[in-house]
Amino acid sequence: MAKTMLCEPSAAADLILSGNAPPGLQVDGKLNLAGKSKLHQLPAGLTCYELNASGTSLVSLPDDLSVECALELEGCRRLQSLPANLKVGTLNVANCTNLEALPERLDVWFLNVSGCTKLTQFPQRATIAHGSLNVNGCLSLVALPDYLTDFGTLDIGNCPQLTTLSPRLQISSWIEIAGSGLKSLPPHLQHVGIRWRGVLIDQTTAFFPEQLQAPTVLKEPNAERRRVMIERMGVDRFMREAGTERLHADRDPGGPRELLRVPMQGDEDIVCLSVNCPSTGRHYLLRVPPTMKTCRQAAAWMAGFDDDKLYQPVKET
Repeated sequence: MAKTMLCEPSAAADLILSGNAPPGLQVDGKLNLAGKSKLHQLPAGLTCYELNASGTSLVSLPDDLSVECALELEGCRRLQSLPANLKVGTLNVANCTNLEALPERLDVWFLNVSGCTKLTQFPQRATIAHGSLNVNGCLSLVALPDYLTDFGTLDIGNCPQLTTLSPRLQISSWIEIAGSGLKSLPPHLQHVGIRWRGVLIDQTTAFFPEQLQAPTVLKEPNAERRRVMIERMGVDRFMREAGTERLHADRDPGGPRELLRVPMQGDEDIVCLSVNCPSTGRHYLLRVPPTMKTCRQAAAWMAGFDDDKLYQPVKET
């Protein structure tokens, strides 16, 4: 039987970072190794209540690692694998961009794999339930397994290939969908709150933005929700329908241009520069800060000039 050594967290961290940690090291509390970029491996048989090794150079973890509560590995960009049968309350491997798969028989309540751009699939057998699941930004993920059945919250934002959800999936609170491939919620999830980059929105805003109208948007009292509605509707169409006020007008090589404003109650006004491209003739409505007073000032700001007097283009495009 391997010997064990009980150690305080700070002393354990020193042993691990020096490379002198014995196998079977037991840490009394939370072991914090976050940001130690030179850390490449953990001792075999390591046991602790919580482990934070975020931002380290770990490539893999010991097969017999035991963490009771939370395992934080965010930003471990060299991490390639996790041990099979890993059981922990919370697992955070966000932005582990080399991680391609999760281990078989994984057992967690709260799982964060956001930003794991190489992750293509979940294990065939796992227990991931009751807490929350965050797969935001998993660009290669095309589906969630049918055994995922019960969550408080689900974040599938920025997963463009994820277009459907299992009929067995139950969510008690909310689902984040911005940037996902989801076009509607299945009937059994109609009661779930819908979020767009953290803002609670309705089904029309989420899935039928073509039905939004400017008067409805202008009457929305919540500023954050109103911004999402304008984003989903499109600034160009919103400005056309909202009844814009012209602040200034002049000409550039593309032709006439206008600085337009829509006053927003309880929020900053929406100001846009209306221009035509001199090369293609296409019309563009470009949002600029509400402090802009003239078309030239707005064009200068878009070119990176705070002082429009310094903006002296040979030809504006």
